[in-house]
Amino acid sequence: MKKRRVLIVDDDIPLTQAMKINLEDTGDYEVMVENDSTHAIEVARQFQPELVLLDIVMPDLDGGDVSARFKSDPALSRVPILMITALVSNDEVGADAVVSSGEDLMVAKPIQFEKLRQIMEEQLAKVA
Repeated sequence: MKKRRVLIVDDDIPLTQAMKINLEDTGDYEVMVENDSTHAIEVARQFQPELVLLDIVMPDLDGGDVSARFKSDPALSRVPILMITALVSNDEVGADAVVSSGEDLMVAKPIQFEKLRQIMEEQLAKVA
């Protein structure tokens, strides 16, 4: 089975390393991490992710800025983005573990790994 390419953009290094390990341990994903939001587009162009996990609150470029750049880039505009944020709680997102904000879906921190994988698979299926 072909591994799906996932790019994680988040300034929280311990979190991104844990997410990378957990996702790669499933055997289903090849994961690239970028902890500097100003490099996200450059890394994405090289890595060509099928899905992006993107933090909202980051220094320099926040997740909204990065998302807008993805959407305006012809090579990246169709890549689904899941916003990962502490701005909403797991209580607020409810059983679905996700809340919609315009075109983007937001997943609450702390991340519930099985719910995250389920949402990732749903998004990947839409673009398959």
